[in-house]
Amino acid sequence: MKTAAAALLGLTLAALPALAQDLPDLGGREVVVVTENAYPPLQFLDKSGAAVGWEYDAMAEIAKRLNITVTYQNTSWDAMIPAVSEGQFDIGMTGITIKEERKEKVDFSDPYMRSEMLMIVRGDEERFTDAASFAANPELLVSAQPGTSPFYAAVYDILDGNEENPRIIKFETFGAGLEALKAGDVDLTLSDSTAANGYVAASNGGLKIIGEPLATEDFGFIFPKGSDLVAPINAAIASMKADGTLDALNQKWFLDYKMGE
Repeated sequence: MKTAAAALLGLTLAALPALAQDLPDLGGREVVVVTENAYPPLQFLDKSGAAVGWEYDAMAEIAKRLNITVTYQNTSWDAMIPAVSEGQFDIGMTGITIKEERKEKVDFSDPYMRSEMLMIVRGDEERFTDAASFAANPELLVSAQPGTSPFYAAVYDILDGNEENPRIIKFETFGAGLEALKAGDVDLTLSDSTAANGYVAASNGGLKIIGEPLATEDFGFIFPKGSDLVAPINAAIASMKADGTLDALNQKWFLDYKMGE
C-alpha cells in the first residue's frame, strides 16, 4: 500500500463535514456482521491470515461514526442471505448485488459501490477475445457458481440461455472456479470488477481481462427485514460519500493495494 493512500485516508477521516456530525449515536450497540472472506479486495484473508479489505475498512468507519461495536462471523455465500433473513446476523456483507427479488427476503442499504461484470481468462489466451467469439467455439468451457443468480445469469446468456448447457462447469465457490481456470480445466470465468482486478493484479500475468463489461450492478449491505439499522447505516454511507472516504478506500484497495504482498 502506498503512503499516499494512507495519508489520503487519514486526511479524509480527520476532516468530517457537517453531515457526519448529524449522524445518530447508537450508544455502543453490539452488531454482528457476517461475511465470506473470499471476495478480494472487498474482504479476504491476507498472507498472514488476517481478515482485511474494503468492506472491513468501511464497516470500521461506519462503526466509529454511529458508535456501534461490531463483531464478525463467517458463512458461505449460499447460506448468507437466508441466515440474515432469519435474523441470525444483523448485517451481511460480501459484495451483494442489490436486486428486487432479494429485497423480498432482506432489506438493503443504499449502494456503497457500483461494479461491472468482467470476463477473466488465462494470460496466454488467444482463441477468443469477447463473449461472441467464446460462444462460437464449442470446445470452450466457462465456470459458474450456483446461488449467485441473477449476476451469473450472464454466464448462461453468453451461450444459449440454458443453465444445463454442458459447456457450463459449476463450482461451489468462485475460488474453485478460478483455480480451474488457472489449471486449464475451464477457459473463462466471470467476476465483478472489484474482485477481477484484484485477482488479475496478483497473477503476475497469469490472468487477464478481455472484452467489454457484460453487466453493471450496485452493491449494498443486507439486513433482516424491518431492521432499524438500515437508516443509520444509510446515513453513514451518505456521509462517507460526501467527505471522500469511499473514494479514499477505493484508492487504497483497488489502486494501491497489491494482492499477495
